Amino acid sequence: MSDANKNVCVTLGLAPSFGFGDRIGLATPGHVEAMKRSGAGIEPIFPQQSIREMARTSRTPEGVMHDAIEGMKQAGWTGKTGADADHLKTNQDVDRTAVAGFTFFTIDPSDNVDEHSDSYDEATLRSKFSSIRATIEWFDKYLGKSVKLATGTTISLDEQACMRCAVKYGAAINHAMALADYIKKVQESAGRDYEVELSVDETDQPTTLAEHYIIADQCVSRGMKLVSLAPRFIGELEKGVDYKGDVASLEASLNEHAAIAELLGPYKLSLHSGSDKVSMYSALARATKGRFHVKTAGTSYLEALRVVARHDEPLFRKLIDFGRSRYDTDKATYHVSATNAAVAPTSEIADAEGLERIYLERWADVPTGKGFTEPGRQILHCTFGSTLTHPEFGPAVRAVLEAHPDTYTEVLADHFSRHLEALAAGM
Repeated sequence: MSDANKNVCVTLGLAPSFGFGDRIGLATPGHVEAMKRSGAGIEPIFPQQSIREMARTSRTPEGVMHDAIEGMKQAGWTGKTGADADHLKTNQDVDRTAVAGFTFFTIDPSDNVDEHSDSYDEATLRSKFSSIRATIEWFDKYLGKSVKLATGTTISLDEQACMRCAVKYGAAINHAMALADYIKKVQESAGRDYEVELSVDETDQPTTLAEHYIIADQCVSRGMKLVSLAPRFIGELEKGVDYKGDVASLEASLNEHAAIAELLGPYKLSLHSGSDKVSMYSALARATKGRFHVKTAGTSYLEALRVVARHDEPLFRKLIDFGRSRYDTDKATYHVSATNAAVAPTSEIADAEGLERIYLERWADVPTGKGFTEPGRQILHCTFGSTLTHPEFGPAVRAVLEAHPDTYTEVLADHFSRHLEALAAGM
């Protein structure tokens, strides 16, 4: 990657921001058009891809950066952009993305989280804690402390709360700090600016206020350049569909998490799996007073398949059949509830419009007028890696997109304008 291209991407600080993931490398013109139409007051991140997605699509950090920057130039974007190296777990991940010019480093310590800690009885919890006590230097700092938030809520850091946080996140905090220190070393030695996001959202149980407080306070007090934190929010944030849960209850919870972010940072609250969660966007923007980051990825791939559905129905049918054959295997690393049995196979759907409605949906077909809800999208969402690396299907999808760039730009612009407008409504 040229030095000139590296200088295109900057840090965005506390400005409201929106990440546009692109798993194929052709979506940026559509993302830019959405920003031009509806993105006033929000900063974009056009180069964004996780290490996991790169592996599944056989892409490289340099390739992701090149495709995004060329797409920006093609679409005439002259504003800022960040560059998100997502779901970093190792020093090698940092090395690969830093040299390519990424500026926003998302640390994913999920391999070090004890997913079962919320269900431990007291005896088990004490036993687990005893085995790691020597590695938890911060325990006494918080034990017995009470924290009063601006909302009026008091967080009680009693022994149970502190032990459970230590067992659940102790190793994850240590891992995150070690990786943050490495990012700092790499970026500062090269004279490059950077910012860090911490992701603790990949758990079955929501992040408690006590857990959020301890995690964030450790990060900030130990020198992490924390610009945003992604807790696991209440409700269900499944891939490819709208938020599942009571939005009023969610907003009340968001207010509490935002109060912690204001107290300890300030830093932004980040929404991962943000694709299509339109019904919750205004609540997120209101609660954070515009101090948010939203991350999307798979929804741009699904819009690519919409282009296929409209221009090559036979190919779209093959992609659905292949996706159904791969779904039970590929869904393993995703939070989804769709099943093949819940969606009609292609043999039972007569026309292209029916295929698009059932497997991708159209906005007009959504009863709430807010977002997507049907399971067909999840089947196609989770199988992107198998599809794009398939020797026949990957090149075929790209060929359709390259033959119909105006369609791809328009469906993306329409799709993301709805996302951005919902966020703007709460700002």
